Amino acid sequence: MGLNVAIQMDPIDRIDIDADSTFALALEAQRRGHDLCHYLASDLCLAKGRILAKARPLAVRRVKGDHFTLGDFQWIDLAQVDIVLMRQDPPFDMAYITATHLLQHVHPRTLVINDPVEVRNAPEKLFVAHFPELMPPTLIASDREQILAFRAEHKEIIVKPLFGNGGAGVFHILPEDDNLNALLELFTVLYREPVVVQRYLPEVRDGDKRIILIDGRAAGAITRVPAKGEARANLHVGGKALATTLTSREEEICAAIGPELKSRGLVFVGIDVIGGFLTEINVTSPTGIQEIGRFDDVSLEAQLWDAFEDRFHASRV
Repeated sequence: MGLNVAIQMDPIDRIDIDADSTFALALEAQRRGHDLCHYLASDLCLAKGRILAKARPLAVRRVKGDHFTLGDFQWIDLAQVDIVLMRQDPPFDMAYITATHLLQHVHPRTLVINDPVEVRNAPEKLFVAHFPELMPPTLIASDREQILAFRAEHKEIIVKPLFGNGGAGVFHILPEDDNLNALLELFTVLYREPVVVQRYLPEVRDGDKRIILIDGRAAGAITRVPAKGEARANLHVGGKALATTLTSREEEICAAIGPELKSRGLVFVGIDVIGGFLTEINVTSPTGIQEIGRFDDVSLEAQLWDAFEDRFHASRV
């Protein structure tokens, strides 16, 4: 029997259908006979104790320039929906956090994926700090003395905003670079949060690895290689995706974090690994399943929906 699925995401007319993971998930849900609707996080509403969304029925197809049809707006009670996919992109700001608080009111009666409480508790650059033995040397601080001391110790460093995404605001600071103080001043103007400072990992020139975990199990991976002149491998900023397999160290990392992800209800997770070090755990709207599917001839969207449906039916027992 088909399920009623609400997809909380960004405007669907702006997505790249050859890369967007949410689009692939929507296609697979539709193939399974599930009914879809689409709404923006800004369309959520708490009214008279109910969580409502101003949603539109959705149909999708893999046709560039004509990949979706939306029906008329209607207010739906999310307590009457079977599954909500929380898939809007970061930044992980107060609007994002507010959405998790609102969805918490209907979960788990309505299954929200990923669990909104655990999404709120797992910002990608902070959650990874729970696994210090897997990380490169890392400092999270606002104090200039601490940052300068970290640089003096490690020489070549990466500085990035704590709640950034997609490679935005990531700076590679060389030992001879005299712009660190100016950069910290700029970050102070732009952000109230501490910054993340990590030892630079030269292995990133050969690529970082995005690994998808489904309910705590490593399901596939791609290597993302930075464009020439770039220190960032994110596909958003020109990184190139290549086929890959997992090393024994990467399998060890997945085995170490997988049970924790599963127990927290973080069903769809993307981790980033550089040179055998875990750098980020992405639980908000992980990407990469279409690229992995093309390289490995697998359907991670089908595996994900198997996991979503298993979670849904288990929650009804």
